[in-house]
Order: sequence, then C-alpha cells, then structure tokens
Amino acid sequence: MRHLPRAALLAVVMTAAVLLGGCGSKSDGGGPLASGVLRVGTEGTYAPFSFQDPATGQLAGYDVDVANAAGQKLGKKVEFVQTPWDSIFAALEANRFDVVANEVTITPERQSKYDLSEPYSVGEGVIITRANDDSITSLADLKGKTAGASITSNWAQVSRDAGAKVAPVEGFTQAITLLNQGRVDAVVNDSIAFHAYQAETNNQSVKISATIGEKSEQGFAARKNSGLLPELNRAIDELKADGTLAAISQKYLKANATGAPAAGGAEAGHRTVWQLIADNLWPLAKAAITVTVPLTVISFIIGLVIALAVALGRLSKNVLVSNIARFYISIIRGTPLLVQLFIIFFALPQIGIKLEPFLAAVIAFSLNVGGYAAEIIRSAIQSIPKGQWEAAETIGYHYAGALRRIILPQAARVAVPPLSNTLISLVKDTSLASTILVTELLRTAQVAAAPTFEFFALYGTAAVYYWIICLVLSFGQSRLEHRLERYVAR
Repeated sequence: MRHLPRAALLAVVMTAAVLLGGCGSKSDGGGPLASGVLRVGTEGTYAPFSFQDPATGQLAGYDVDVANAAGQKLGKKVEFVQTPWDSIFAALEANRFDVVANEVTITPERQSKYDLSEPYSVGEGVIITRANDDSITSLADLKGKTAGASITSNWAQVSRDAGAKVAPVEGFTQAITLLNQGRVDAVVNDSIAFHAYQAETNNQSVKISATIGEKSEQGFAARKNSGLLPELNRAIDELKADGTLAAISQKYLKANATGAPAAGGAEAGHRTVWQLIADNLWPLAKAAITVTVPLTVISFIIGLVIALAVALGRLSKNVLVSNIARFYISIIRGTPLLVQLFIIFFALPQIGIKLEPFLAAVIAFSLNVGGYAAEIIRSAIQSIPKGQWEAAETIGYHYAGALRRIILPQAARVAVPPLSNTLISLVKDTSLASTILVTELLRTAQVAAAPTFEFFALYGTAAVYYWIICLVLSFGQSRLEHRLERYVAR
C-alpha cells in the first residue's frame, strides 16, 4: 500500500461517496397515501392503455385515465413512473411507486404476493393469428407452435400450458409486429387489447382465430399488505357507478371494458412515416444530448479512475491488494451488465440503499467500465520497457512521479484504441438504462413508436443517432492518437 498513488485513493473516496450518498434515500414509514401523492407505475409504451400521446407529448391511455380518475376520487395527486413491463413488479417491490396501473391481470398467484384491487376492465382470452392462417382454431392447436407474449404475463403461462414455445416480447404491439413478420405463429392475449389495436390500425392482416374460454380481469397492483385496497376499491366502485369508467373505456377502446357492444367513435388522425420521423427528430436528439451522452461521459470518466486504481492494484506486490483487484475484475467481467443494473437499482433498496435511476445507471456503468478498462490499462503499463522505470528512478523520480510523468503518457498511446472501443460500446450499452426508468434515446424511440406501431421507422432513427455519436467519438479517437504521437521515440 505504500506505493498506492493518489489516483487510486481518489477512486476509493469517490466510489465510497457515491455509494453512501444513496443510503439516505430510504422509504418513509408512513402509508403511501399519507403524503397526498399516489405514485403509479406504468409502461408508457402499451397503447391504448398507457402511451405517450403524439399530439401533446403527455402520458395518456385507458389505464392512465383510470389512475387519474381514481386519484381524483381519493383526493390525491397522481405521479406516474414509466417502467418497462418486465421490470415493473421488481420496481414495485423496491418501492419505486405505490401501485401498478398497466392492465395487471388478477390471478391467484399474484393475489398471494400482491394486493390486487377490484377489476376496472374485463376481457376474454383469445388466440390471434395471421388472417391467412387457418391451422389454429383452438387452444390445443398451439402445441408445438411459437406464441408471442410478455414473459411475465398470465398469457405466457397459458401458452406454455398448451404446449407452445413462448417468444418473449415487451408488449402486445411488439407481439403483433412479430406475428405480422412471421416470427411467431400466434399471439395469446386479451380481446380488449386486440380490439383496441384494430380500432387504431385497422390491420386486416391478423384475426381472432379462437377464444380460450378464460376471462381476464385487470386491476391495480400494490405491495402486499399495503393498506391501499379499501380506498382503491372504493374509488373503482364510484367510477363504475357514475359512468366515468365506461366513458374512459369508450374513449380508448371504442367498446365497453366489460364486454358490452362497441360504440362508435371518431377516427383517429394518422401521420405518414416521414411525418412521424420528422416529429420525433428533436425529441430523440434531446434524449441523446441530455441523457445518453452525459450518461456515457460521466460513467466513462469515473470508470477510468476506477480502472486506473484497479490496474495498479493488479500490479501491486501486495498479495491482498492484487487479489482484491483480480476478484473485482472477475465479478464485473463474469456477470451481465443488465444483471449489474438490476442489482444496483432493484436489489439494493431491499437493504435500505435507494438510488435515483440516473445515479444507479452511472454507478453500474462506471463499475462495468472499471472492470474492463482495468485490464487494458494494466497491459498498457506493462508494455512500457522496465528501463523506463529505472531511468526515472535514476533521475530522482519516486513511484508516483515516474508513473505520472514517464509511464502513463507512454502507456496512454497504447491504451487509447482499446479504451476508445470501450467508450463506443458504452454509448450503445446505455440503451439498457431504459430498464431502470432512465428515459434515454432508445426508450424515447420506444415511447414514440408505441401508439403508432411504426417500430422500424423510430428504431431506425434512433440507430442513426447512435451511429452519429459513435462517428464523432471515432473522429476524436484518431485526433487523440495523433497528438499522442509526440511520445513516440524517434
């Protein structure tokens, strides 16, 4: 430890400060509604139940309006937290919000683990196929077929029980897209979702080929023993009694949510693909500028500090320090980045450490960069001839001075190309932050695509933005390499 440089100590102090900073964000002991705010988790990409209205840019949809109406009945302000479906229950348990309003189907398994309200929508299970496919006319015909479904939904389990292979998707619209593309044979879902999709798109390439005789009831979900059910159920009963629930259903589903005959509705205006892309150029650019790029830069800088400390630890003659550095690298390189994100964001709150989404993403990406870049920096330092160390010692430099003035400038030239690749990979890895509630570039594209079903156009536009960012970084890499040529012996 005697020769541990100040950079390593700085890295330790910064990491400790960041981690301790999140310890103060613990949930209070009061009831969720005591604050006057009802926090509601919803996807924001599941039209027509929860989506971003293209006209206003605001969160809208059947479930969104029901949650707002329930909050009004309870006299509470409603705050929405947009969360991908496959992460929504983990976020609920981590106390990121109080209830889920996202067409949560009421099942015995969920009732045993969560507080589920009375249903505010009721549908029937259906099998959806391509219009020209007559091979599936019953649930039994799904055996050996591939069905698209959200992996944590009850429809996925229905498909498995029928002998189908389940292709995991993020939501109904993506499942229908895969069906149209021939990537899955069928989609098992709720009749309400299908009719809402048809009302929006008038897509004649898919059809309901069979019903499965299973009713689905959807309600709010809260943590077990939350104490919210009496008030939520009272609000739902009042919304049913005064006709508010039926009116919301007609507005978004063009049918009664209880299965009554559909009522007429005004046709929604449709934009061309090019208009859609043009309307979302700035929102996507803004997400890239304000979230994706800062997240990348901050994480990379902190990651480099961590990497330098870990690399020097690997080179240390102290066995304990060296082994700790080896263990850290092994953990980071041996576990998926997505798992690391989930542990920091969803698991730490269970031991009292609750971090904001952006901060959690910075910590996860920084630690990940630190693990990979440490080996790059270590190999770059070891590539410098030992004679350089000896020469530095001869002219009076101590360890830290020789490292800073002689070794690192030369090692930097060797490390720049692989470190640049790490930076470019980090730009693309930031798309994973959408799973922990960070609305970055990809998440913005998903939100824009959800109500229009134009996934190719919006995802393609997002890909162009990622490409431009990486081109700029590649240009910067070449300029930096040119400047570092001065350290090459002639």
